Amino acid sequence: MPNEDTGNIVRVNGIDLYYETQGTGGPLLLLHGGGGCHDDWAYAGREHFLREYSLITPDARGHGRSRNPSGTITHRQCALDTLALLDYLEVRKCKAIGMSMGGNILLHMATLQPDRIEAMVLVSATMYFPEQARAIMRQVSIEKQLPEEWETMRKRHKHGDEQIKAIWQWSRELADSYDDMNFTPPSLSRISALTLIVYGDRDFLYPVEMAIEMYRAIPRSSLWVVPNGGHGPVFLDAAAQFAQTALTFLRS
Repeated sequence: MPNEDTGNIVRVNGIDLYYETQGTGGPLLLLHGGGGCHDDWAYAGREHFLREYSLITPDARGHGRSRNPSGTITHRQCALDTLALLDYLEVRKCKAIGMSMGGNILLHMATLQPDRIEAMVLVSATMYFPEQARAIMRQVSIEKQLPEEWETMRKRHKHGDEQIKAIWQWSRELADSYDDMNFTPPSLSRISALTLIVYGDRDFLYPVEMAIEMYRAIPRSSLWVVPNGGHGPVFLDAAAQFAQTALTFLRS
């Protein structure tokens, strides 16, 4: 993989995909959550990971600086985009961390091409969307977004308000999506990557029982339940402990 510290755009699967590479060492892929962008990793221990790895941090299609002319987003398609990016970078195998949507993308990558992911950390990922998550998704409304929410999204996403509206619309449409995230224990049993599953025991989207279900289905998996942790319990004050735990796991 090129040794660089820069942002780039590569054409994959009909979109312009933005990504950054930074650091030296073996490749570590970092995949952000839905509605986020690659910069979110600055608040989840990126500086710690940089000490040991060469980071690859893309913006998923339709997010950040990546475009999405079709307007359609699925986790599976994002997985295919990311695999194409690894091909472009000539990365045959890597370690990876995925946050929520990013973890869902990793589940697709690790089942589509099991030999590409050596080890992975899944933070607040899910096999499928439970009803409590679908109920929250149905409540997403563009019209009800507060000015501070618009301000936050405009800092993350660089292609105008229509891009932001499309992300919120996609978030709402997930409530009626049943085929994209629909992993069963037999399908997860194909995963060969050493896997750490990270869940908050107060996750408002996915109950902790789902983490246990994945833990039982994925071979060579470990489970870390974060006490009093919500959805994505690894940011800001929790970042240092998360990075230390993830790095220790990835070294193994």
